[in-house]
Amino acid sequence: MKIHLRMVGCRLNQSEIDTMARQFKSLGHEIVDSPAEADHSVINTCAVTNEATRTSRKLIRDFQRANPAGETTVTGCYAQIAPREIGRLPGVRRVVDNGSKSQLVSQITGKQIDIFDSEPHERDLTFGRTRAFVKVQDGCDNACAFCVTTIARGAGRSRPIEDVVREVNHLNRAGYQEAVLTGVHLGSYGYDRRDRDGLSHLVKALLDDTDIPRLRLSSLEPWDLAPEFFSLWANQRLCPHLHLPLQSGSDATLRRMRRNTDQRRFRTLVNSARSLISSLRITTDVIVGFPGETDDEFEQSARFIREMDFGGLHVFRYSSRPGTAASRMRDQVNKRTKKARSARLLSLSQQMEQRFAQSQYGRQSEVLWEQVSGATPDGYIVTGYTENYMRVRTVHPRDLTNIITTTQLGAYTDGAIHGTVEEIAPI
Repeated sequence: MKIHLRMVGCRLNQSEIDTMARQFKSLGHEIVDSPAEADHSVINTCAVTNEATRTSRKLIRDFQRANPAGETTVTGCYAQIAPREIGRLPGVRRVVDNGSKSQLVSQITGKQIDIFDSEPHERDLTFGRTRAFVKVQDGCDNACAFCVTTIARGAGRSRPIEDVVREVNHLNRAGYQEAVLTGVHLGSYGYDRRDRDGLSHLVKALLDDTDIPRLRLSSLEPWDLAPEFFSLWANQRLCPHLHLPLQSGSDATLRRMRRNTDQRRFRTLVNSARSLISSLRITTDVIVGFPGETDDEFEQSARFIREMDFGGLHVFRYSSRPGTAASRMRDQVNKRTKKARSARLLSLSQQMEQRFAQSQYGRQSEVLWEQVSGATPDGYIVTGYTENYMRVRTVHPRDLTNIITTTQLGAYTDGAIHGTVEEIAPI
């Protein structure tokens, strides 16, 4: 059977889609790039914003137009909160809730599967990726006022450490150079097992019991982290990039958001991390136009963001989600104001990323090259990422895809650092 896979949203959704791809392929099915080629398409949806749900619906309709004879299975957060609405869309064969998602491949194929039963037969990088997203945790016990994910994903729950170690070793044998740990609330890993230091224990186990060259953590809520957590980065296999969602730099807005942090605590955490991790890049999420956000609160937020000197921002305009506390709040901010505030912070983000890139000028970095994006008479145009997740571009006579090289970092232009390859690690 020919299978087309697509996702909308976060790295957790990406991790789940990648796992499905490995499962389908282990059963002998073919992953294809287009729904027009597919016998069956799967989409892992997102519901975090209105735009995400619109995108999910559009993709489902696009699949049907591209292949009227094909069938579609829909899963993910949007499928969880609106199964009837999705079930009425053209071409939808089944809707699978988040609780049953791990059995989706079995439901489609009629076969049970354990992708770790045997050694990989070849260096088969799903979709040509060199980084693997590894889901270690799902669900969330927080009650942020704006977030529908808790409704869609349920309570927090963690995978056993030994299962994660097993998966990462499998991925390493398959040729992946980097594993990215993902979860809805990654920092709470182990809490459901009464282990408040669960994430530290997981990271230590992966560093001790696997040989994957690079290990990276995805988004971490700032209130889950103690200063001693950052001592783990003494091991250079742990990538020096932290994504710490702030959401607002105004204490008043944070209280309405029900975020368990404030300027003082966030500042202390960032300073601790920077004192212990060399070449650290910190990025964040910010929501503009949260209900009741005044001009003064926005200006407070912008000033605090500048003070934190992030290496980049993900900026979101507040989107009312059904069932959340924020959807019932007064003083909803109008679209024009949200658009203007978003534009200001996006401009600030570009400045911050450029400033961080300039601070890396002249240093050597280990770059994992991920894809060829073109060619010149002098060689391939290859792009990849540093340990601290800065995009790098180089021209080299060899296709460097899935190779880590020592690289001299140069000027930052057009969203990427120019790199000069100094040394190629043995394959």
